[in-house]
Amino acid sequence: MSSAAALLVAAALAGCGTTTYFAGRTLPPSGLANRVLIAIQNPSALSTGGLQFVDAYYDIRFKYNSANTGPAFSIAGYSGNLPVSIQNMPEELSGAVYSTGDGALTMISYSQEKSSGALSGLNGKSSSIFTTRNQAYVFAANQASHVLTVVDRSATNAGSYAFSLPGVYRVSVNPGGSAALAFVQNSNYVYYPRKLSAAQTTAYAGGSANWPTGAIDCEPFAAPGWCLFQALSPDDNKPLALDRPVKAVFSADGSTAYVLNCGPECGGTASSVTPMPVAPLIYLVGQQSGSLPTHTALAGSTIPIPGGASNALVDSSTLYVVGQKLMPDGFWGGYLTVVNLSNNTVVPSTVAAPNPVSISDGAPGAVSRMLEADDNTLWIGMTQCTNGERANNGLPYGCLTMYNTSTSKVTLLEPYVGGDATGIAAVTGLHKIYTAEGGQVYIYSTVDGTAIDNQYVTVTGTAYDVAYMDGLSDANNTVY
Repeated sequence: MSSAAALLVAAALAGCGTTTYFAGRTLPPSGLANRVLIAIQNPSALSTGGLQFVDAYYDIRFKYNSANTGPAFSIAGYSGNLPVSIQNMPEELSGAVYSTGDGALTMISYSQEKSSGALSGLNGKSSSIFTTRNQAYVFAANQASHVLTVVDRSATNAGSYAFSLPGVYRVSVNPGGSAALAFVQNSNYVYYPRKLSAAQTTAYAGGSANWPTGAIDCEPFAAPGWCLFQALSPDDNKPLALDRPVKAVFSADGSTAYVLNCGPECGGTASSVTPMPVAPLIYLVGQQSGSLPTHTALAGSTIPIPGGASNALVDSSTLYVVGQKLMPDGFWGGYLTVVNLSNNTVVPSTVAAPNPVSISDGAPGAVSRMLEADDNTLWIGMTQCTNGERANNGLPYGCLTMYNTSTSKVTLLEPYVGGDATGIAAVTGLHKIYTAEGGQVYIYSTVDGTAIDNQYVTVTGTAYDVAYMDGLSDANNTVY
């Protein structure tokens, strides 16, 4: 059912005394069936962070029948300091908002439109953080503290585990919440944590002399509940197959992790994507299978990416890879490379569908934003596009790109509206997206990329991220 139809059904049911809408969800206190959540920094002189949401059907921040004078909708009880990201989980009717000012990961109840409180156990501020959908585990890269933090909120081995991993700055967690990978800046290694059984806790107790082969750290020493391992077999001493890996995205069936090798963007040699089996990396007790991959095996399966590889999105058997390519004049140019996952090769380039294709420029190695939306569109947000190839050569530029996955047409959203594209929300069924660009909220049509009137959704403060709270699935979540 489309979001527009869902709104009509919700209204009809509400008139009959029923307060549910699509997928059996309960109509929230606001009565809205299409909500976009906005993470706002410094919304007032008295607050450094706030979460407002707007009616994404009418594109207004107040009730439709309030004569345009009602107060803005907001998440009750939220008090985060400088929120920067929203991990959107509409299937669970929740979201996780991370704030850089206080290092808090705060859970938000979409059904109740209020804060569920900050999760405990984190070690300082995180450069990358994710919670599993069931909220049983949190994985965070604490770059300043040089630790990978695992917060275990399950029934066994519950607690906070801080693994020593100097330079760790990114984490990737699979959608099923069974595998996590950690990435170290300026390194060619990947690491993964594993939860221990009671027998393993006993066997590995007492320090590194008792740890299993490949273990980097086990915590706590006296009776470890988790260990951190290198994700490649220590038995293969061939040259490393990875080249400045920065993150991983996962296949539709969950069996493969596609590791993105940033290469030149991150001080390495060549950008590529390396498929890795997920089965041996599963952190849940007793669910691992198979052997860790070797350098030799990975080197033979690595896919060269000509346009750079610092972010990616999987759509069934297609992988869309985004990165920055160093141009002859010394500036970086943004490119999108399409990979066919059925044979792990870059799709051949044609005149009608060049591959890779030029898109918005951005900061090399930086975290871009990617999200699919209606009308076969893929949206890509970049930061620092004013420093790229296009801007420095007098060409049209902008930080936001619309790419049509059917026609391979690229549309750069210009003119440059005022800053970095830091958030994208796909309002599916209504043929529009919301963005956070240059600290403000904008709306675009997915049909042709034209701007939609945003005067009634603009915010006071700095809008940094957006999320469609009423998405049909958790796939409606910006790729960070």
